[in-house]
Amino acid sequence: MMDLLKRLTRDKAAFIGLSLLSLLVLAALFAPLLAPFPNDVFDFHIGNRLQPPSATALFGTDRMGSDIFSRMLFGARITLMLAGIAIGSALVIGVPIGLIAGYYQNWVSDALMRIAEIFLAVPQIVLAIAIAQTLGPSIENVILALSLTYWPFWARLVYAETRSMRNEVFVESAVALGASPWRVIVLHILPNIASPIIVRTSIGMGATILTAATLGFLGLGAPPPTPEWGRMIAESREFLPEAWWYALAPGIAIFLTVLGFNLFGDGLRDILDPRTRRSV
Repeated sequence: MMDLLKRLTRDKAAFIGLSLLSLLVLAALFAPLLAPFPNDVFDFHIGNRLQPPSATALFGTDRMGSDIFSRMLFGARITLMLAGIAIGSALVIGVPIGLIAGYYQNWVSDALMRIAEIFLAVPQIVLAIAIAQTLGPSIENVILALSLTYWPFWARLVYAETRSMRNEVFVESAVALGASPWRVIVLHILPNIASPIIVRTSIGMGATILTAATLGFLGLGAPPPTPEWGRMIAESREFLPEAWWYALAPGIAIFLTVLGFNLFGDGLRDILDPRTRRSV
């Protein structure tokens, strides 16, 4: 682990990504302590609505007079929760399907991958919008929509890696010694394809956060007054360009978060898979 951190810090892009993600996690963990007005997550102050940035309200106030900076800090919690649960669920679904389909060569394997390809044939954002629209706006439905639309990416990745690993000498040797298929899959194949899964997960977190923000912007995410970044941008539209700070703050937060995950994922890819390493 320490060697991995050292190599990440030597990669400038990866270090920037790691720094951005560290700030995001710290902001989410200590939101009640860092927020100057923690009660503004649910309290309204109509008399202070649409105030520009100042020493009191660093990022100004929103249409209900709540401090935008405080709401953004608590919004970081929601963002990480949405992405973490959605990606975790997609991994739980996609990785086993990819392993089974990649190791066994039968009609079940073909059927599983055809199902994954049906999902992949439809643009992920379109499918997520359709599911969220059908189920209704809520955090739970956003997580479900993201999970159901992301698992095929991991299934396809794990399928390809498993198929290539299945013919390796050490796998054939384990089979020849009488190891059961599940033992071969869990103890021999899965550990050797962990690197691309980890890299895809890191980059997928950024894409998930962007998709979740899109659903929130369309009114399909967490209902108000939940401080969700995408919804905050949607609420600011009718006040532009006068209240420019209303959309700017959550927009920058989304941009930096997605950038952080992408840079971090690229750094992990360079370290864990030297074949794709960027030239310096």
